Amino acid sequence: MTAFEEMGVLPEIGKAVDDMEWTLPTDVQAEAIPLILGGGDVLMAAETGSGKTGAFCLPVLQIVWETLKELESGKKSSTSSAGHQPSKHWSLSLFDRGRALAITPDGLRCQSREQKEWHGCRANKGVQGKDKYFYEAIVTDEGLCRVGWSTSQASLELGTDKFSFGFGGTGKKSYAKQFDNYGESFGMHDVIGCLLNLSVGEISFTKNGVDLGVAFTLSAEMKSQTFYPAVVLKNAEMSFNFGAQPFKYPPPFGYVAVASAPKECVRENPVNSSQTQNRDDGKPKSNAPQAIIIEPSRELAEQTYNQIQKFKKYLKDPIIKELLVIGGVSAKEQISVLNSGVDIVVGTPGRLEDLIQGGYLSLIHCRFFILDEADGLLKQGYTELIDRLHRQIPKITSDGKRLQMVVCSATLHAFEVKKMAERLMHFPTWIDLKGEDAVPETVHHVVVVVDPQKDTSWHNLRNHVETDGVHSRDNVRPGSNNPETLSESVKILKGEYCIRAITQHNMNRAIIFCRTKLDCDNLERYLKQHRGSNLSCVCLHGDRKPAERKSNLEKFRREEVKFLICTDVAARGIDISGLPFMINMTLPDEKSNYVHRIGRVGRAERMGLAISLVSKVPEKVWYHGEWCSTRGRNCHDTRLTEQGGCCIWYNEQNCLAEIEDHLNITIEQIDKGMHIPVSDFDGKVVYGQKRQSMGSNYQNHVQQVAPYVSELSSSESKAQLLYLKRHMAKAK
Repeated sequence: MTAFEEMGVLPEIGKAVDDMEWTLPTDVQAEAIPLILGGGDVLMAAETGSGKTGAFCLPVLQIVWETLKELESGKKSSTSSAGHQPSKHWSLSLFDRGRALAITPDGLRCQSREQKEWHGCRANKGVQGKDKYFYEAIVTDEGLCRVGWSTSQASLELGTDKFSFGFGGTGKKSYAKQFDNYGESFGMHDVIGCLLNLSVGEISFTKNGVDLGVAFTLSAEMKSQTFYPAVVLKNAEMSFNFGAQPFKYPPPFGYVAVASAPKECVRENPVNSSQTQNRDDGKPKSNAPQAIIIEPSRELAEQTYNQIQKFKKYLKDPIIKELLVIGGVSAKEQISVLNSGVDIVVGTPGRLEDLIQGGYLSLIHCRFFILDEADGLLKQGYTELIDRLHRQIPKITSDGKRLQMVVCSATLHAFEVKKMAERLMHFPTWIDLKGEDAVPETVHHVVVVVDPQKDTSWHNLRNHVETDGVHSRDNVRPGSNNPETLSESVKILKGEYCIRAITQHNMNRAIIFCRTKLDCDNLERYLKQHRGSNLSCVCLHGDRKPAERKSNLEKFRREEVKFLICTDVAARGIDISGLPFMINMTLPDEKSNYVHRIGRVGRAERMGLAISLVSKVPEKVWYHGEWCSTRGRNCHDTRLTEQGGCCIWYNEQNCLAEIEDHLNITIEQIDKGMHIPVSDFDGKVVYGQKRQSMGSNYQNHVQQVAPYVSELSSSESKAQLLYLKRHMAKAK
């Protein structure tokens, strides 16, 4: 039995993990896996490379597979050799309901906590014919509610069209958006009886057993319809009795419970029936996965998708079907796969929303809603989208299970993450193994100050890196000390310092972070064109086509190129073990991203060197916000933001001070020659390899300590002799 199996993980998953040489679960896996398997919501803070993908993928895969297995064996499906059989139990439909309406597993209580929108539901069965029918609805929590009768043609917002009839807590009856006074208002603990007389075509209601009189008279055409018990709520809760239990207030003479209606008068809800049809493999036939995993970038989505494929390697009978949903890939192909049935969807927000809004991806069976790198998603402006998707997911699944939400974040203490957790999650367990930001012992990180006032070599450079163009309209000339000239000179010098760092440390593999996509493009061209050196490189940022991004990342992974140049967003989640070097062309805008960046090296106990190029003087840089109509694409407005433009002055010295204060350390500064003092690491460090033991090898170690062992042995002998002498003296 593997260590993962001891936590309750299936042997088949344990075997796949064993194939990946995961001997023991990481700290975050040991904490999260049992909690998710136990049905809880989980918030976890852990860096990329800590095993957080496995922490949520392993238990999600297991629960999805077990659910499919139960459906296949018939435990939760209503299949038989004769095909689909209608349920004998009257309940609220788990399928024909609003996106924010939660229904208990028995189907007899519903709740909506939406305060601004109405969300409704119909029963799983309806009645027709010429008899009289009755059911009870009880208000179990304060809020706005309407109950009544609805046909299949009606909307779920009861009483707002010509096909449904409602009675609300405000004391008004409603039909075709017409609200008229009827009876009296009702609220908490009140019992509303809903009566349908098909013999004369009348609908009426009772309150706590008191008949309120006829509310609606049905037309001859309407009398022939099938009527379903229905409800609509706004931040309210109600329970229902369709007749399986004794009514609190018996109906008037001649009325029977809908649950006792003659079989020939009962009709299945068509929405309920169509959703529960089975396909050949025993899974529900729909485009509704059990798990939705949202990632902030295509690369991270692909990485998670690939991990799932590895984890499910030995899960057979039934086979779990997963789908990658990202932009830049044919939507038709994704829709085709969805229509054939998918169990787990991994995707980026934009394409997910497109498929959901188009009706191609349904959330009706969603059991897991997972946000990976949630802080990144929120910073990219997807808060409203996440809230909207969460509202659409039923809080109780069709098999009676509660929706589980898992959130991964670089930090759980970010304000946006905290607010989202309070708003959406159900008593989540916090797993904060990251604690305060700290640099791993395996990472040697240093700062090189770029001071154009001291280093004037940029004056004579003919072939230098192309700059970002923010000073295209400024009076920039060698010898001038105006802020614009110094800023431009920093951009040029950083290109030279990058080459110097690569050369000095014989870097044959490194990630280079740039602040903007334009900076990435410029540096890529510069490295490729540099004086005959083999500085092969590729770019990774949002403006590159998906196929190119994927190809570039694979080239870097396979070591076909030496350098990967990228922005913060593009690099989020990239996990490449054994990476020896990282260069910051510019410090990140967010101080917390500093550790995130340099954590790309120094993984799997391998040593890494991170070099940050920090300007001594303020640097003018691009800053495109919502005010920029193209969000930076072909933008040439070099005015400052306070003037309505798209540039700011960026002070890296202040940024460095904030990072040092955040980490409570002073980062070592080295000279522009990029010389790293070897004494700090005992001269035994080879970046990209595991750190050797301090001192000499074992044999030399024995020789070194031998004199001390001999001295210790002599001291022990003297102590023993002294003890014996004193003991013998006392005996005399």
